[in-house]
Amino acid sequence: MTLALVFLIFGLLGAVMVSMNALLGPKKTNPVKEQPFECGSPPLQKGIPGFVIKFPLVVFLFVLFDIEVAFLFPWALIFREMKGPAFLILLAYAAVLAAGFVYAWRKGAFRWD
Repeated sequence: MTLALVFLIFGLLGAVMVSMNALLGPKKTNPVKEQPFECGSPPLQKGIPGFVIKFPLVVFLFVLFDIEVAFLFPWALIFREMKGPAFLILLAYAAVLAAGFVYAWRKGAFRWD
């Protein structure tokens, strides 16, 4: 019931803000203001060099070195209580991390040209 009330209140608040903008907002249009504008450049301007974003590689490195290494902390806390092949499991996990590191190295991920 409380959640429905919150959605109702904020839905009404959003509708009021949109309608007030339509009623009280500026109505003057200008051909210059109607043109697209992005980053201080006119659209489709020649001479702006492109740049490469290595987003998939950065995501891979983040998952490899931040998220995966974070799983080592809980394992290290309970290592003494673990019995059996706990050390072999850690070695397999470290081998996967090392393989990812070698892959990233060969792909040139650590060269920030």
